[in-house]
Amino acid sequence: MSQRLTKILMELYQQMFNRFGPQHWWPGQTKTEIIFGAILTQNTNWGNVEKALANLRREGLLNFARLRETPDSEVAAMIRPSGYFNMKTRRLKNFIEFFYQEYGGSWRRMNAQPLKILRERILSVNGIGPETADSILLYAMDRPIFVVDAYTKRILSRKGLVAPDADYNTVQRLFMENLPADAVLFNEYHALIVRAAKEHCRTRPVCDGCPVKC
Repeated sequence: MSQRLTKILMELYQQMFNRFGPQHWWPGQTKTEIIFGAILTQNTNWGNVEKALANLRREGLLNFARLRETPDSEVAAMIRPSGYFNMKTRRLKNFIEFFYQEYGGSWRRMNAQPLKILRERILSVNGIGPETADSILLYAMDRPIFVVDAYTKRILSRKGLVAPDADYNTVQRLFMENLPADAVLFNEYHALIVRAAKEHCRTRPVCDGCPVKC
């Protein structure tokens, strides 16, 4: 752990928190809803995901067992607002099958695994990449792992902390190796980065009033 990097990262966090306050992430009331949301949000915005989740909720399908037995065509029709609906139907069902085959449908058994092993197993599910896997681990399972996205890379590269083309693991290590392993901190930090990037650190930045001060 580098004291200099720890100081920089915590100052960045505090600047954003002072400006925006707590973000109350992730949007979702149950583990199942959070996991579905993490998969459905791939390549789309959250507004579209909310529409898809509302359709599933209306039909009582925010439930692993029920969605597992629902024909793919019906699921695809309900999640159409999220885009790539056929592909995402398969990804939802891939994760559900993984959950039942590996853990017998038991959250307790799943959460009993060490973080590193559990992450590797989730990443083995077809269609689940690092950002989705880490969102599931952090937001659904309260595991201390930092979620990296395009917003994270943009802000950190503009701050000179990573190269603009840094890969996912490089950016994640910066946080994981220089901050305490705290799921609450990682949750809030990622949410604040998203807020700052959407309001200020855009592709064409709006620097007036930005707390990041690149």
